[in-house]
Amino acid sequence: MAIFNNTTSTYSSNFLLTAFPGLELAHVWISIPVCCLYIIALFGNSIILFVIITERSLHKPMYYFLSMLSAVDLCLTITTLPTVLGVLWFNSRKISFNGCLIQMFFVHSFSFLESSVLVAMAFDRFMAICNPLKYATVLTDMMTMVIGVVICIRQIIIMFPMLLALKSISFLGGKELSHPFCYHPDVIKFSYSSPWVASFGGMFLQLYLTGTDLLFILFSYVLILRTVLSIVAPKKQQKAFSTCVCHICAVTIFYVPMISLSLTHRLLSSTPRVVCSILANVYLLLPPVVNPVIYSLKTNTIRQALLQLFQPKHSRGSSGRGHTGRWV
Repeated sequence: MAIFNNTTSTYSSNFLLTAFPGLELAHVWISIPVCCLYIIALFGNSIILFVIITERSLHKPMYYFLSMLSAVDLCLTITTLPTVLGVLWFNSRKISFNGCLIQMFFVHSFSFLESSVLVAMAFDRFMAICNPLKYATVLTDMMTMVIGVVICIRQIIIMFPMLLALKSISFLGGKELSHPFCYHPDVIKFSYSSPWVASFGGMFLQLYLTGTDLLFILFSYVLILRTVLSIVAPKKQQKAFSTCVCHICAVTIFYVPMISLSLTHRLLSSTPRVVCSILANVYLLLPPVVNPVIYSLKTNTIRQALLQLFQPKHSRGSSGRGHTGRWV
């Protein structure tokens, strides 16, 4: 951690976190639904991970990718939980520059990781629908592992230079941020260097990573839609497209808030700070909360495995046997 050992006064300064500007008197009441959402995110993603690890019938590429998504959502939730609840419960607003830098690194790393995992899941759906005969030979366990490793290496290559670049920038101390966690477009406004250059440099990086990911996902669904529409039987069309519903929901609830928040910070400077705060919390809390719920309700094998998990041992019997791995 030598990169954090700096003796200049700039790096010993603090930032002030803000939960919901203008609603400070209601923080105790706001903390109740926020805390419930964090519990749902932690419990839901932990259960999905546990079920996929313990249920042998789920040891397949599409569930491996789902477990990656749940792991990333779990880490993203843990990254923001201490500061969000700290501000709401204890009015603990101060965060050091180094602490802010570390949190910002993990927030953006896990966000970019989630984007990459959604691309891998889009590739899985593309192979399953457009090339079903090659699915088993292409998406082997080894290939799935390679994809996971490549995703992680990609994040390390991109994020560490960004971390070093941020460490070399001087910041104004004691400034009030717009969120209860550190977010690059919000923090960079208080740098001594040109904030416009640094902010749009960060936007370029975000567009490069998540933008190319989103384009790949859209391209995959164009091919998937073409294949589905070529199926003559309406029931088979519906069945083929229903396998993508969960992934489409996951993509929507991740990219729409992310793009909205990024544009609000960089292009709409007159937007009320409370709106930015709400968007930021939606961006980082909605996917971890909604993803396990969607996949639990819409994926037959996950649902069956969860029912088995919560059934008494003596009543399980053969109730969970024979499921075929279909997504409904």
